[in-house]
Amino acid sequence: FADNLTDALQKLKLASGDGTAHGVDICLDCLLKALASSNTEASMKIQEMGILPLLPNLLSPQSSCTPKVANIIAELAKNEFMRSSCVDAGLIPPLVQLLNSTDQEVLLQTGRALGNICYDSHEGRSAVHLAGGAQIVAEHIKSLYQNTQPENEKLLTVFCGMLMNYSNDNDSLQAQLINMGVIPTLVKLLGIHSHNASLTEMCLIAFGNLAELESSKEQFAATNIAEELVRLFQKQAEHDKKEMIFEVLAPLAENDAIKLQLVEAGLVECLLDVVAQTVDGEREEDVAQLKTASDLMVLLLLGDESMQKLFEGGKGSVFQRVLSWIPSNNHQLQLAGALAIANFARNDGNCIHMVDTGIVQKLLDLLDRHVEEGNVTVQHAALSALRNLAIP
Repeated sequence: FADNLTDALQKLKLASGDGTAHGVDICLDCLLKALASSNTEASMKIQEMGILPLLPNLLSPQSSCTPKVANIIAELAKNEFMRSSCVDAGLIPPLVQLLNSTDQEVLLQTGRALGNICYDSHEGRSAVHLAGGAQIVAEHIKSLYQNTQPENEKLLTVFCGMLMNYSNDNDSLQAQLINMGVIPTLVKLLGIHSHNASLTEMCLIAFGNLAELESSKEQFAATNIAEELVRLFQKQAEHDKKEMIFEVLAPLAENDAIKLQLVEAGLVECLLDVVAQTVDGEREEDVAQLKTASDLMVLLLLGDESMQKLFEGGKGSVFQRVLSWIPSNNHQLQLAGALAIANFARNDGNCIHMVDTGIVQKLLDLLDRHVEEGNVTVQHAALSALRNLAIP
């Protein structure tokens, strides 16, 4: 293996010098084979022998071996120690140039290469930023998002992944993507490609990244993200997938306009179903889902409009269900129930209705139960509900 690789690398040095395409092609196949069988070892060898600086010349848009070279770079950049070397070897500008290609395979491998170089690499992101790579990829996504052919979905997945690696944990690059208008495009993309698991996943992670920024919320509020996420949530059976959607819902639901949209799209019914399915569950994931769903429920009640919509004059089924959480035996539900009542009690009319229907006694009983068990968080929540009820 090592001898073959060394041999191929030496041949590649010679062949790339005299520009014989056929000779180069055979060497590239050998490199790909070596990377497939032992990526780290082969990458170190390629670096040692000074091959990286030869690659920019092999990335010409006209050359037939360009997709292979881009594929090799994508494989090399899976290793953390190779990413800044790829930048130093001057690979980013020619790769970004290739994003203007019309060849599907060139675009796919180039997107992979740039995405891998950006992964957790400050140097990689800066270089792609300077070369204007994100802008071109965002334009591609805008022009391709309606096309549902499998090879196109593969390309969209790679491009979304690239933007995600490019902007992850970096506020200024996330803001740049938001200003480019990627949010409305990605929301439409999610609606069209919800049957494609890997593309959906990329979209959700991208939303999770972008939703942390305050400036994204207004853009999200102007799309139908609430309907899309609720529809997607209803289709999911797996815990992990639901968890991914929750991670996008939580930061978005901090925005009052989106809270109302989520309520109107039927998220509350989904959350109540999750609570019903997990309340008696022993598994760790049941406990986690119950907490996430009931916390999100309380968050939706922090908006004045969404809270009044769910109260429905005290006749609402949601309000009734939340009431039933207070006498339950589950601490998490008791807590969420008390916090929810405290939120409903921000309106004087609601307070009067709740006091008339005996809520005070239920909360006092809850406090009594915790004199013994001593769950301080539940006690605080019950006390703050009583305090809000006493205000009118």
